Amino acid sequence: MNKIKEPRLGVDFGRVIQGGATDAGEEDTTFLGGGLEEAMRTPATPGTFEVLPGLVARFGGRTWVISKCGEKVRQRTLQWLDHHDFYRRTGIARGNVRFCRRRADKAGHCTDLGITHMIDDRLDVHAALRGIVPHLILFGPQPAEPPGWVRHAPIWADVEAMIDECG
Repeated sequence: MNKIKEPRLGVDFGRVIQGGATDAGEEDTTFLGGGLEEAMRTPATPGTFEVLPGLVARFGGRTWVISKCGEKVRQRTLQWLDHHDFYRRTGIARGNVRFCRRRADKAGHCTDLGITHMIDDRLDVHAALRGIVPHLILFGPQPAEPPGWVRHAPIWADVEAMIDECG
C-alpha cells in the first residue's frame, strides 16, 4: 500500500469520463477512429459532469485522469477535455492528466500519485492495481459478475455512493 494518508482519486477516461458503453465490451469507434469533429461531438458518459465535480471537491482537488492510449488518442483526449471545458466543469487541474501505453502501467501512476480510489471500466486494470490502490471501483456494464475484491458501479451515481461508503 502507498504511504500517503490523504485520499486521492484516479479516474479512467475512455468509457468512464467519455463514451460510456451501453453494453459490456462495446467500443467507442467514433472517438477512436472517426474524424476529429465527430470525436469532439462524442458526449461525456451520463452523470460525469453531475457527479465528478463533487468527488473532486471531496478529494480536495487530489484527482487525476489516468488513461491508457497511444499518441493519436492522447492528443484527441486532450482536445476533447478542452472542447468540453472539462477542467473548469470538474475542478480537475489541467496538469492532473496522465497517460500510459499499457493498461498495467496505470499501476506505476497510481503508486507515484498515492491513489487511494480508482475508477476504471477494465477488470485487468484493477487486477494490476490490487495491493496498490485500496479502493477499486469497476465502472459501467460488465460481461460477467465481477470478483469480490472490486466494487462494481454501473453508473456515476453508484460511484458516488460507493465512495461515500468507503470514505
